[in-house]
Amino acid sequence: MLDQFLKLTDSACSIGYTSGFSIFSLEIRWYALSYIFGLILGQIYLKNIINLKYYKNSINNKHIENFLIWAMLGIIIGGRLGYIIFYNLPYYVYDPIKILFVWQGGMSFHGGLIGITVSTFFYSKNNNLKFLSLTDLICAAAPIGIFLGRIANFLNGELWGKQSELPWAIIFKCAGPNSRHPSQLYEAFFEGVIIFIILYYFIHKTKILNTPGKISGVFCILYAASRIFIEFFREPDRHIGALYYNYTIGMALSIPLLILGIYLYKKK
Repeated sequence: MLDQFLKLTDSACSIGYTSGFSIFSLEIRWYALSYIFGLILGQIYLKNIINLKYYKNSINNKHIENFLIWAMLGIIIGGRLGYIIFYNLPYYVYDPIKILFVWQGGMSFHGGLIGITVSTFFYSKNNNLKFLSLTDLICAAAPIGIFLGRIANFLNGELWGKQSELPWAIIFKCAGPNSRHPSQLYEAFFEGVIIFIILYYFIHKTKILNTPGKISGVFCILYAASRIFIEFFREPDRHIGALYYNYTIGMALSIPLLILGIYLYKKK
């Protein structure tokens, strides 16, 4: 039984094995590009936000620039540990050296969120910044990275949806001959584009950023609701399956996020 489990997890269709393209024999992976461009574009967007006339805070461009490495470490370490703990713990307990094989894929959004929250906490303490003010900025830019990450998932042909006969359904070669929901694109649209537009409206049409924690709350609510909805169309990880009927790990992890979001938004 364990041998079958290991073969399944180590298959060529496991998350992250597909490279984007090669330059002088150097493999450039779509997921790596999504991280790089997500962080760069996010930084540019945040600099635009903190220059808004109504924004009254001690966070400046230098803080945003210096936080980039903290954000990167938080996302990568948190995302990796989150995937190991939430999705594949028995496999990595059996073969712990593969925890370090980040290039083979295996990242969790919820783990990455925890990781960057921890790095934000320590960065804000070290620089005498308001923790929730900094999380608001991160949440404002997060949809950019989420959008690019889901596009990378689609290009990699991973995290596909359930079988479907809809006109836009796609055949993913690693998922068999049947057409499926392109759930990665659903997530890119709802978790990336739609959330970005809603947050953009709040940030630029109201003075919500002057109330720390509000944008963080809105983001958590919107992401959790979007993720729970899209999980109905997404195929659960083959080595996990659904926890109960159609209830998945993604849903289970999003419910506390939804509760946190409501708390932050309602908090005075």
